Amino acid sequence: MPAVPISEILAPARAEGHAAAAFNVIGIEHAEAIVAGAEAAGVPVTLQLSQNCVDYHGGIEPVGRAMLAIAAAAAVPIAVHLDHATREDLVTRAVGLGFGSVMYDASTLPYADNVRATAAVAAWCHERGVWVEAELGEVGGKDGVHAPGARTQPGEAVAYVAAAGVDGLAVAVGSSHAMLTRDAVLDLPLIAELRAAVPVPLVLHGSSGVPDDALGAAVRAGLTKINIATQLNKVFTAAVRGCLAGDPLLADPRRYLRAGRAAVAAEVQRLTGVLGLTGVPGQAGVPGQAGVPGQAGVPGQAGVPGQAGALEGDPAQ
Repeated sequence: MPAVPISEILAPARAEGHAAAAFNVIGIEHAEAIVAGAEAAGVPVTLQLSQNCVDYHGGIEPVGRAMLAIAAAAAVPIAVHLDHATREDLVTRAVGLGFGSVMYDASTLPYADNVRATAAVAAWCHERGVWVEAELGEVGGKDGVHAPGARTQPGEAVAYVAAAGVDGLAVAVGSSHAMLTRDAVLDLPLIAELRAAVPVPLVLHGSSGVPDDALGAAVRAGLTKINIATQLNKVFTAAVRGCLAGDPLLADPRRYLRAGRAAVAAEVQRLTGVLGLTGVPGQAGVPGQAGVPGQAGVPGQAGVPGQAGALEGDPAQ
């Protein structure tokens, strides 16, 4: 099936009070693993590509086309989303490529400028049937500086959504991008206030340091779209390191990248359980492991022991 509009995943999630997982892609192995984990869990997910990752690849087309192809071949609904774009030209390229949603980030601008810039992008996207996320109350950590005290105020959020015309809102509620520790404390009362006031899905960025139980509580309080990135990078890297350490003569990248891919798939399946998502497990396996369905992982088993619960929205990728 082709990539689905993200609204088909987020709308029922918000209405039913559960989460929708959005995983950041670094390369093809990440995209394959994320879909394998989602298929094993039997749940829809979103593949995300950040502006920083686009810059790493030197352009959106190669990795973006791969993501769309992997989504089209999936056995579960997959949305493909542009994350943390600050450049309008990147938004237009992503939409032209076939991305069904974008996150336009003008959160570093003064409020009035943020509204003006985001409204223009949202209007252009809506004319083309593209869903738009924005950010209000800048989530810290994008440049390596954690700002857990940043908060999105409900009244301002309501006015911002109305003025900018966006479909989803990333809010600052105590998390911070690229955290490797697990000491972030989310403001659950504020999340509940925002959920009651804001008429669009709320998005959590920077959830690396949020423990599993606290993340579940935040979803119950009103968060819908949960962005996850650094945790996948951690398990991928740990698996590759382990593979290389076990065989100092190993030179074939396919062997150690396969280990990283399998670890990410297992972690994606585990994380969908953390978020309370349910489906029909065992629909597909990890690429390269034909004949063994459902090898994306075992529910409750993290890709790297001792790292369960460290999630993240969108670091500098």
